[in-house]
Amino acid sequence: MSVLVVSEKPSVASLLSKVLGANKRNEGYYEGNGYIVSYCIGHLVGLAEPEEYGGIYAEKPWKVENLPIIPQQWKFSVNKSTKKQFDILKKLMNSREITEVVNACDCGREGENIFQFVYYAAKCKLPVKRLWISSLEETAIKSGMESLRDGAEFDNLYASGLCRAKADYLLGYNLTRLYSAVYRTFLSVGRVQTPTLSMIAERDEKIRNFVKEKYYMVGLKLNDGSAVLENSKFFDIAQAEKIKSDCNRKSATVTAVKRERKTVNPPRLFDLTGLQREANRLYGFTAQNTLNYAQSLYEKHKCVSYPRTDSQYITEDNRILYHMADENRNVSRSCRCDYVCTCNQIQRCGAKTSGTFDNGCGFCCSGCMRCGEYVQLVHLMTFYST
Repeated sequence: MSVLVVSEKPSVASLLSKVLGANKRNEGYYEGNGYIVSYCIGHLVGLAEPEEYGGIYAEKPWKVENLPIIPQQWKFSVNKSTKKQFDILKKLMNSREITEVVNACDCGREGENIFQFVYYAAKCKLPVKRLWISSLEETAIKSGMESLRDGAEFDNLYASGLCRAKADYLLGYNLTRLYSAVYRTFLSVGRVQTPTLSMIAERDEKIRNFVKEKYYMVGLKLNDGSAVLENSKFFDIAQAEKIKSDCNRKSATVTAVKRERKTVNPPRLFDLTGLQREANRLYGFTAQNTLNYAQSLYEKHKCVSYPRTDSQYITEDNRILYHMADENRNVSRSCRCDYVCTCNQIQRCGAKTSGTFDNGCGFCCSGCMRCGEYVQLVHLMTFYST
């Protein structure tokens, strides 16, 4: 008898299988030590296309009178390009050799949806446990497997994801067919893509129609510096000249000096959007570049926590890893992280012993082999005795 562990991607399944001792590789899954580790390949199952409901929804060309599309009983559809992997999972989920299923998909709404869609499409009735971790470090995986949570705890998360999927479906298909029928050409409309396209078009229009305007400012030349009149943009030179002449060769009196000591809290940790924004500002990375780098550091190198998040706080399993790093800070150790330099080269850190770690708190420093620049990256470090 075995426990079936289902991950979101093949790369994650490979990591899980190594930690769980499922070392025998089969087509579409790993097996061993009482576990079978398989995987989805993204969205194996999704909401069925309108044509699959038949009737007026399947009619072409699209007609306004056939709208709106509101399924009375929602159907699921298996992605044709990945049907082979779905069939493998379906067979495993209905095998008498499996006692329970562990949902090891990404810890978020979308990961929950990916698993649940497959679970329901496969008509699986086995009990479900949830592996809820945001780091793929061996320690985090083992800790998570020892404290699996009941899958029912995440029913509301799934309901939220399903609601979002249905809203996208209703808005996208109905408005796409409406606009396409009215204007007699295919016009794609989406909940995210259309507002985004609108913002891009609006910004492009402003740039195209921008006209430079000349303005004047009034300033004071002082013995030890200079000062500019607050809110002193004048588009009429006569106004600026008048203020200048009124103040010319006259004394100015400082009537008040205000000094304040302010405490500024350190910034929170990055969420994905913040990381993408900062990477673009500093290094010119596109949002997709940043996501690819972060995903690689998460999956392949286990240097950062789960990147596809809007949270700015570390989770309990990450806190444990930082604590372990702090406990081992006096041990001779090496860093296994990779980092991205400003010259866009991803490379092995290779930092060694003293001077390269800041009290084991998760900072790693090294020089880039290409440009020699000093690089520092906050990450989840793995320590081992040397």
